[in-house]
Amino acid sequence: MTALTATAGSAQVKGTRGAILAAIGYGLIWVFLAIFLIYPLTRIFYDAFTTEAGQFTLLNFQDFFDDSFYVRSFWKSMLLGVATVGTTSIIGVAVAFLLIRYEFPYRNAFSYLTLLPIISPPLVGVLGFTFILGRAGTVNVILQDYLGLQQPINFMYGLHGVLLVETLHLFPMITLSILDALSKVDPSLEESAQSVGAKGWRRFWDITLPLTMPGYISGALLVFIWTFADFVTPLVLGVHDLLASQAYLNIVQFVDRRLFKMGIVISALMVLLAIIFVLVARHYVTIKDYSSLAYSKVERRRLSPVKRWAAVAFLGGLMFISFIPHMGVTLAAFGRGWSLTPFPLEYTTQFFERVSIETPKYILNSFVYCGIAVTICLVVGVPMAWVLARTRAPGKNTLDAMTTLILAIPGTAIGIAYVRAFHYPLPFIDTALTSMWIILPLVLAMRRLPYTVRGSYASLLLVHKSMEEAAGSVGATQMRIFRDITFPMVWKGILVGALFSFMTSLQEASATLFLTLGGWEMMPFGIFTFYISGSQNEAAALGFILIMVAAVSLFVINRIAGTKVGGLFG
Repeated sequence: MTALTATAGSAQVKGTRGAILAAIGYGLIWVFLAIFLIYPLTRIFYDAFTTEAGQFTLLNFQDFFDDSFYVRSFWKSMLLGVATVGTTSIIGVAVAFLLIRYEFPYRNAFSYLTLLPIISPPLVGVLGFTFILGRAGTVNVILQDYLGLQQPINFMYGLHGVLLVETLHLFPMITLSILDALSKVDPSLEESAQSVGAKGWRRFWDITLPLTMPGYISGALLVFIWTFADFVTPLVLGVHDLLASQAYLNIVQFVDRRLFKMGIVISALMVLLAIIFVLVARHYVTIKDYSSLAYSKVERRRLSPVKRWAAVAFLGGLMFISFIPHMGVTLAAFGRGWSLTPFPLEYTTQFFERVSIETPKYILNSFVYCGIAVTICLVVGVPMAWVLARTRAPGKNTLDAMTTLILAIPGTAIGIAYVRAFHYPLPFIDTALTSMWIILPLVLAMRRLPYTVRGSYASLLLVHKSMEEAAGSVGATQMRIFRDITFPMVWKGILVGALFSFMTSLQEASATLFLTLGGWEMMPFGIFTFYISGSQNEAAALGFILIMVAAVSLFVINRIAGTKVGGLFG
């Protein structure tokens, strides 16, 4: 009896100690979010709604809406976002349905190739397009030299060029979200509808579309926000009258205080719009409990010979257009003497030597900073996923909403928010965080944290709680349960989220351009500076390296997760 009492007492002490440690860990998660998310956003709203003397005012926003140029920029940004959602939806939904519902030649190859456009950052994509479709690009040179065209065709410069780049970069987001949603739709529901006469479009509109709407809305929201926040692509293509472009141009100038203030106002407005969009879409984009659903085995239907090859032609043509920027970057990275000629006159590796041997900081900094950012994502994100999937902790729903909000906050706005929030000296060291290189991994970690959380969360839902409860009933501690039972079953989801966080961190430009100082430059910064200084080949070499690293990451993700990678977005 004494031994039993001692054992029970020991278990109670361990349980109490575990609960205390869990509470401390949960509190540290909130401290991290409070410092690196809530405080910067609060700071940018404070600056937007106050005067230089710190008094509350709405005049800053009145100045914005009284200025016809800014109002036009606002509506053009909204129009561009909506148009991009429309074009990516048409392409992305069609691709998703072909891949998951039908059998046709080369389907497995296309299932991988259709994801590749997302690995090319818009900055790299727009450079590649200008090499091929620019006024002095391959296509115009051929049209003028061989077909007698007098004037080059403007394929790229203007809002239509921005729409083209964003569409071909972002349609895989819609495809992934729809693939993930379709994998969770029980095929028997569609079969039941067909048995009572609902076929083709009727079945799609009444059954399939409503069931995939949560995934679609999640992807569409991200496409809109991503387009809305991208300022690099419009600037390269000569489009300055967009909100993100104006936010960047107003902040980086150091002469006019009114323009600087207007850049802050625009950033606050972008964050406010993101919050509104998230609240409106909250019913769909919140992390939902899919524990009762499994990824269904779909019996793909065979197409007729004509439709089969029509599907191959559609996907092949889409891939050809989507890989134009990759071809342009590759030719520029290896080519020399490419001026007013269809293709480079000779090929060399000297540009890779310049960016990897003469100036290796771009590559080294990228891997070091992104590696640290992913480590932070794992340390913070996996416990967050555990809280969301396994506990009823107070504030859990708010934590869920914060995860969704991080995805929706434009990178431009978060970069400016960090500039405003962390340029004051820290206690004890008398140095501002913006003067320390660690701010770059921190902002990258905050931007990519949701991917680690969602990858881990989706895997945790596939581990039934009874397995963990059984281990606990025979005396296993929470740490032992996680190590021996949970982790072996969820490591793939954690790895997928970490790889996606790493891949997208390497591409991040909108937030890091504001915070980069001399010696801290990463590859996107190097591409931007090389391009604007006229060193296009070096910019292309860095872009090619980015594409290769991302391609390998995406290949591993695709092998591990397949269609389930879409759960990272919704």
